[in-house]
Amino acid sequence: MTSKFRSLSEAEIGRLQEQGCTCCDWASVKVAQEFNPERVRLTHFSGDIEIGVLEKTVAFYGRLEKPAGITGATIHNCKIGSNVYINNIHNYIANYVIGDNAVIDNVNLLAVEGETSFGNGTEVSVLNEAGGREVPIYDHLTAQIAYILALYRHRQKAVENIRKMISRYVASVRTSWGLVAAGARIINSGSLKNVKIGPDAVIEGAIRMENGTINSCRQDPVYIGPGVFAEDFIACSGSKITDGTIIYKCFVGQGTVLARQYSAENSIYFANCGGFHGEACSVFAGPYTVTHHKSTLLIAGLFSFLNAGSGTNQSNHMYKLGPVHQGVVERGSKTASDSYILWPAKVGPFTVVMGRHYKNSDTSDLPFSYLIEHEDESILVPGVNLRSVGTVRDARKWPKRDRRKDPRKLDCINFKLLSPYTIQKMLNGCQLLRDLRATSGKSTEYFTYHNVRIKNTSLENGIELYQIGIDKFLGNCLIKHLENKQFANVEELRDTLTPQTSTGTGKWVDLAGLLAPQESVQKMLSDLENSQLSTLEQLTESFRLMHNNYPVYEWTWAAGVLQQRLGKAIEEITPDDIIELATKWKQAVVELDHRLYADAKKEFAATAQIGYGLDGEEETKQSDFKAVRGAFEKNSFVAEIEKHIITKTRLGDELISRMEKLRIKS
Repeated sequence: MTSKFRSLSEAEIGRLQEQGCTCCDWASVKVAQEFNPERVRLTHFSGDIEIGVLEKTVAFYGRLEKPAGITGATIHNCKIGSNVYINNIHNYIANYVIGDNAVIDNVNLLAVEGETSFGNGTEVSVLNEAGGREVPIYDHLTAQIAYILALYRHRQKAVENIRKMISRYVASVRTSWGLVAAGARIINSGSLKNVKIGPDAVIEGAIRMENGTINSCRQDPVYIGPGVFAEDFIACSGSKITDGTIIYKCFVGQGTVLARQYSAENSIYFANCGGFHGEACSVFAGPYTVTHHKSTLLIAGLFSFLNAGSGTNQSNHMYKLGPVHQGVVERGSKTASDSYILWPAKVGPFTVVMGRHYKNSDTSDLPFSYLIEHEDESILVPGVNLRSVGTVRDARKWPKRDRRKDPRKLDCINFKLLSPYTIQKMLNGCQLLRDLRATSGKSTEYFTYHNVRIKNTSLENGIELYQIGIDKFLGNCLIKHLENKQFANVEELRDTLTPQTSTGTGKWVDLAGLLAPQESVQKMLSDLENSQLSTLEQLTESFRLMHNNYPVYEWTWAAGVLQQRLGKAIEEITPDDIIELATKWKQAVVELDHRLYADAKKEFAATAQIGYGLDGEEETKQSDFKAVRGAFEKNSFVAEIEKHIITKTRLGDELISRMEKLRIKS
């Protein structure tokens, strides 16, 4: 914006008055040196006013260009930048700084009253509608900070200190001035009260917005579209809220899209979520939580990487003391059409939920499962989702669908399908299933665990699938760690296998997208309690450091498990041990890929062709199916599986060859 302003000349005042402009006190109006009064018409000014240079044209949809200027407005106490376009303001604009090249066209009201923090500090009651897990939202809230605030209430001092940091930030942004930043556009919209609008944001057809911040940026603008109602909110860069969406007390993360009459209250959404048609209440939506259907309700739950099917519902109303129940659906899960879960419940990672489940269950140590309803009973099929082609496809598409273009990405997101977090659950699951078999006997048809039933054959298959997954992960880590490294002797091999840090052994946690050793999180919480972490910037950097150190921590964890499985320390490992592990890995990779291949083939079976070739015979049906879906052998994912088998087999053979040479040297 222009920094040098002057008073209007008598001639300029006369010209403005000729053009229908009025003012309570023309002495309170300051303008840029090159101000052109020709560009200001039919406008009433009051309070302190600054106006920049008005000399360029402004481009509109359809390649129409209009001269920058101010027409048909009432403007009170505003600082207006250069080359703005303000037109047809039905009510008035008050107490705003309006940046260069901004457009405010056909708007009812844009005003700030009193001091405001623009939605910062709003308490959002996530997970528990009755309260107790409130997250105070602010401009730079991350999924990880929100996770600690909501779910680590037992670390009272740490949570209290974070809340103090947020309070300080909220105080720092409190002001009686609103902002329409440079390049922002507000067009054909209703009332905007106490709303801060970032650079290049577009607000088009919004009906009412109150007490909120739109954290747009030039690299990744925010879009607010027709019919939107928004109150007590923050929208991050790259987000899109449109098509009659209603939000109340919500945080909308980077790259998140809420559209098609979606409604949400007391909910927080982090990177790349999608909400369409349905509704949400008290939801903690970690990255990539997606719901597409009108009849879908997400309520009082923690989710991430979720794909919610039509009619998905959860219930927190089986209560006597208020809606206090909550649920957790861990990362990567899917809910089928008309699925229902009674809260409280906990669903393990990468689980497919089908049917209606009326008993409180906990399957968190049995990942990659199917949770199915049969005759009002909850049936669990452990591990079966490991061989699902859909699971692998999801894991590969998430990184490609990262919509964030902002150079500063708030949330730390680990896309790993197999990680210490999921593998520790497989190890626990194997032991759990073996214990069930041992206590109930092999002849038992169904085993019961936490209100779910597991069929005998499913139990045996689950152990086998988990073992394949464990072998694949450990082999992945080993081969990656030893890739392109030559060893003169066994001592060099052992030195390479020795972890760089002791951090990583033990339990791992998923902090809404960030996978980290629990000990790292506990250390960070202690630093918070001891005030060694005293700013939000330091806290955010602490999470980022955990995220960046994932490969190092992962190897520490994997090396510990490998030593347990071999029954020897790293100092005792031989080339033969590496050959054994690489061989197991090759078998696991090939076996799992073959199962994925078989699963993919089902998509091309005769039953999948029903409805094709409507007006012809069998040959027409097959031709129509092939024209639409392509041939199985030429499917890109099928080709990728075949290539994967060849590539991974070569990697394993190459490592085995190196170890055989090292064995000869030794």
